Amino acid sequence: MIDIAGHSLTALDQEKIAHPNTGALILFSRNYESPQQVAELIRSIRQARNGDILIAVDQEGGRVQRFQTGFTRLPAAAHYAERPELAAVAGWLMASEILAVGADFSFAPVLDVDCGVSTIIGNRSFSPDPEQAADLAGKFRAGMRAAGMAATGKHFPGHGAVALDSHLDLPVDERSLDDIRRQDLVPFRRLIAEGLEAVMPAHVLYPQVDRYPAGFSEIWLQRILRQELGFDGAIFSDDLSMAGAASIGDFNERAGLALQAGCDMLLVCNDPAAAEQVLDSLPPSRNEKREQRLQAMRGRGALGLDDLPAYPQWRQFSQQISEFYESLA
Repeated sequence: MIDIAGHSLTALDQEKIAHPNTGALILFSRNYESPQQVAELIRSIRQARNGDILIAVDQEGGRVQRFQTGFTRLPAAAHYAERPELAAVAGWLMASEILAVGADFSFAPVLDVDCGVSTIIGNRSFSPDPEQAADLAGKFRAGMRAAGMAATGKHFPGHGAVALDSHLDLPVDERSLDDIRRQDLVPFRRLIAEGLEAVMPAHVLYPQVDRYPAGFSEIWLQRILRQELGFDGAIFSDDLSMAGAASIGDFNERAGLALQAGCDMLLVCNDPAAAEQVLDSLPPSRNEKREQRLQAMRGRGALGLDDLPAYPQWRQFSQQISEFYESLA
């Protein structure tokens, strides 16, 4: 999964999108101007690929909402504890608007349990209580699913108990596996049982469990996620250009170890040279099970961009969430 720099494709963008190893593209705020512009950009991305490609975005709500002007502003996840009935409404609304412009999915919901120490997670978490976090995230996912969008739970096994930001450092969580099971794994276990389609592991080191950060760890991804929790969906690495991944080595080493650990899709973002290096270094391969997992992430929305304003449920839900958002200001 790669990214691009601007509002439209350059010749180099088109070349990278057509590369045999490109399977997906993630969009950021820098790629967004309006719903119509991003819909046209997404069409051009699919044309450049001339084949299957997944298109994703981070559209959680709160401070992580890449598409804003022309989209309904969504509250941060923590606020749904005040109005639990709006969690499913927000999930449906977010998914419907993202699908309407032609993207496949948003990396949501956040399943981290807020332990009061992580500023990078903070109110992105649905709750400091594991059961409540699981319940609200489950409602949000149910709304996404009703709109036709697959969900990605992040950041496995939990980023909420460390103060450092893995974009800038490698956080170290010294807790035991039993402690993590009792708290952080509760939302993952619940949503996996409900059919969660994808997971994104954290660039966090848990030295009581393994010497590798979770996204590079066969213990976390194979023994615990796949075997213990019974997860059979797609695993997306977090961005390999983040500082939390740097301890593994250069980009080729990061990519190789993430694949070996069990990631189905590697994200290399905000570093064009690194993305090109990884694209060119890995031998293209076919894996039928991986392809099935990733195909499940394809968007299945029924409403186009021109359909939303006339759709009664969208109008009702957008008004409800907008009023709630404004009440929090």
